[in-house]
Amino acid sequence: MAMRNPLLLSCLVLALAACSSTERAAAPPQTMQVDLKRYQGTWYEQARLPMFFQRNCLESEANYDVREDGNIDVTNRCKEKNGEWNEAHGIAEPQVPGRTDKLWVRFDNWFSRLAPGLTKGEYWVLYHDAEYKVALVGHPERKYLWLLSREREVDSAGREALLKIAHERGYDTRELVWRGTPQS
Repeated sequence: MAMRNPLLLSCLVLALAACSSTERAAAPPQTMQVDLKRYQGTWYEQARLPMFFQRNCLESEANYDVREDGNIDVTNRCKEKNGEWNEAHGIAEPQVPGRTDKLWVRFDNWFSRLAPGLTKGEYWVLYHDAEYKVALVGHPERKYLWLLSREREVDSAGREALLKIAHERGYDTRELVWRGTPQS
């Protein structure tokens, strides 16, 4: 049976092309295993994709501490627009035993106590350098992205390298909110 409507045929071809590109874009990003002992400590956020929980943050930092049970205590701090520091505590655990590239993170708040199974966030380590001085962390569906460093400031070469890797992992870096900049 031949297609007689060229507009319908064009729409069908476009729809199929959109489906195939969506499947490619939906492939999860590449991750890296992490030596948790080396990863622990303080990381300073250089930039992030906009997100509700950090909408008032001008500066953010995270501190990770490996526990005896192999999980990680997480303390996130955020300096808000009014100059006050806000803090959140949580626990991270491997999504797959023995793997350290993909973690579940659950913060201690009223909602997580009410519905613990619904409040686990996916924390994927996309990249870290050999010295554990810079890292990229994101969400598998590319909803979130953080560019992190051990220093409060990263030089332009380090920033460009992180941006390049984030882009290679499929993240849109055009919307990044940089440290010290209010989220719009």
